Formats: sequence, structure tokens, C-alpha cells
Amino acid sequence: MGLLALFRRTPSSASVAKERLRIIVAQERSARGSPDYLPLLRRELLQVIHKYVNVDPDAVQINLGQEEGHEVLELSVALPEKTRA
Repeated sequence: MGLLALFRRTPSSASVAKERLRIIVAQERSARGSPDYLPLLRRELLQVIHKYVNVDPDAVQINLGQEEGHEVLELSVALPEKTRA
């Protein structure tokens, strides 16, 4: 084992599982006929949010669901914590 191998990071199993789950959810959404405008909507919303707050793109979740016969668009943004000066 070389010296550089000690500093090389391999992704954790949790991050690999999270990415696989994200792929599966995306495939399920496309298979069940979800609107094709959601990726564009997500991108545009992220641009607007980014004007005001530097937020990680992975911290923005958009879900489309049904509630009492109406379609519901749910937007969840994990805002970064404020740093104290």
C-alpha cells in the first residue's frame, strides 16, 4: 500500500446507498408519469434561492403528491446555519 492510498477517500456505504436510492426514486417518478417539468422547476427554484442564500443543491427537495384530491407541490430547503462573527 502506497503513501497516497492512505489519503484517498472512498465513499461511505451510506452515501452510496443514498445515491442509489435517489436514482431509484427518480426512475419510479418517471415510470409513474410524473410531470416532466419538475427537473426544470427544481433548477429554476434553486437559482432563485441561490440569489439570497448559498445553499447546497442536495439540500433542496421537491415532491409532488396528492392530498384530498388535489396535487400538492412540496418544497423543502435545508438552510445552512448562520456562523457567528
